[in-house]
Amino acid sequence: MKTNNYDLLNPNTRAIVYGVQANAIQRMLNFDHACGRETPSLSAIVNENKAGYHKVFWGNEEIILPMYRTIERACSHHPEADVLINFASFRSAYRTSKAALEEDNIRTLVIIAEGVPERQSRELRRLAREKDKWILGPATVGGIVAGGFKIGNTGGTIENINESKLYRPGHVGFVSKSGGMSNEAYNIIARNSDGLYEGVAIGGDAFPGSTLFEHVVRYEHNPNIKMIVVLGEVGGSAEYQIAEAIKKGEIKKPVVAWVTGTCAKMFPASIQFGHAGAKADTSYETAEAKNKVLREAGAVVPESFDTFDKAIATTFKKLAESGKIPQLKESPPAPTPMDLPDAVAQGVVRRRTGFTTTITDDRGEEPLYCGIPISQVVERGMGIGDVIGLLWFKRRMPEFASDFIERVLVIAADHGPAVSGAHNTIVAARAGRDLVSALASGLLTIGPRFGGAVSGAAEMFKEALDNDMSPEAFIRKWKAKGVNIQGIGHRIKSIRNPDKRVELLKDYAREHFPETPYLDYALKVEQLTTKKKDNLILNVDGCIGILFLDLMNALGFSDKEIDDIVLDGGLNGLFVLGRTIGMIGHFIDQKRLKEGLYRHPWADILFALPEGEDLENGQLERIE
Repeated sequence: MKTNNYDLLNPNTRAIVYGVQANAIQRMLNFDHACGRETPSLSAIVNENKAGYHKVFWGNEEIILPMYRTIERACSHHPEADVLINFASFRSAYRTSKAALEEDNIRTLVIIAEGVPERQSRELRRLAREKDKWILGPATVGGIVAGGFKIGNTGGTIENINESKLYRPGHVGFVSKSGGMSNEAYNIIARNSDGLYEGVAIGGDAFPGSTLFEHVVRYEHNPNIKMIVVLGEVGGSAEYQIAEAIKKGEIKKPVVAWVTGTCAKMFPASIQFGHAGAKADTSYETAEAKNKVLREAGAVVPESFDTFDKAIATTFKKLAESGKIPQLKESPPAPTPMDLPDAVAQGVVRRRTGFTTTITDDRGEEPLYCGIPISQVVERGMGIGDVIGLLWFKRRMPEFASDFIERVLVIAADHGPAVSGAHNTIVAARAGRDLVSALASGLLTIGPRFGGAVSGAAEMFKEALDNDMSPEAFIRKWKAKGVNIQGIGHRIKSIRNPDKRVELLKDYAREHFPETPYLDYALKVEQLTTKKKDNLILNVDGCIGILFLDLMNALGFSDKEIDDIVLDGGLNGLFVLGRTIGMIGHFIDQKRLKEGLYRHPWADILFALPEGEDLENGQLERIE
């Protein structure tokens, strides 16, 4: 590995992230914004399960990051990215990391996963050395170039980043094995110097991709770094390499170092401190021995971690007084916008809602139907009629009303395969469409001529009776307008062959409703219309709509409530809901029968095309 390759990360670094780590990605971009970067530090995301785009915030703007299924495609589309941050699990970290190292434009690989097998870590390190590339990790949080680029969750929250002055570069280089201790060290450095220039955590596994020593050498060659801070751990020998380099004069910059784990001597046997690599099996690897060697070599080593900050402050002060530290121009970080959920939770913002609901609430432990927990709906034995009362009309219906609604649904459930709704559902099912598509095909036929007359009939008859219009005047009005009375007329049924469904509804209403003024009025109209033609009877759609007027009156609905329900077409929902049951039945039936694609027979079609001669001679009349 070339020691003159000191600029591992910089303010222009662009990266690719493997794995959709939404929080880490957004924190990187928040850091970019705080530092005043002109372009996002992330170029792309690799998501093996899905290509496409991932939405993120860039300051106040929402932008998209492209997602690719493979590292190879991401790198080929984004040659500007020279860092890959690998969030793969330890099971796939080797495969994905190796793929990243094979890409020419990737110069630095960051492996977040902990517990990568040592054999695989050694192989990745060997490959990186061959290709003159760097590895941070495994088991690392990454690193940061103050004021320019940060890896994943390095540095913690934006508040800690601002407090640690990581939004602008200082002159201290820091390296550690521990990611958690790194965040604390950044804060210590900020309070006792002009701040961090670059900090990296090499990772806590037993065999990291790069060593403390290699990064110290890199900092020695970086002219922007004037002072080096090292936080080591028990285990390994990198601190001895640092001490030897200081003694030989290869490391000339001041080094403040501390190796954690001095309490290990209090234990009777070898112990491991958190990381797999933080384990001393011999006295050579103990913190006490390493601190002693570093101190003797010329590094500034405090007596304990409690005075680590003072050692940094004293060393930095000497450098500043000698004129080796350039003056920094302090400028505040760009404010990071707060995400709306966080702002709402803290009560610092209010937002107008886009939707309003007055019937259900599913935010608690169980959904509420018009304020009643669903468990109580079940425990009280409420049926579908009761639920419709709650969700459609915001009322707890009396028993006779709920029973009437359920009776309507039973009666409206189906009317055979020939009506348009069922027919369309069957044709779509036989064309191989799914349930929802076939059902939608049938539902789309519901309108003024099929099922939609429920609300239309209620509107017509309500207007007539409320205005004391006689049945004769009512009929004359619509005849003069050339409009059929909705709810009147049936293709097959007649006064001599009554519709059993209508009879069932009328009988129920007469027995259970307090009064039926709208039904009585409709039957007077029927007496007149059937004198002209015996099939101009009150049909089932009209009967449902008219009886619902009587029902709403009986339940104390206000005139405005009734008008709103009728004029908005809400009563058609009874037909839609009921007929949906039948349409689903027809779908299941066709699939069960394994019926093939339907083609309408020619014998059922009148082909009435113009003669070719007439068309050529212009003898066809325009039909207006």
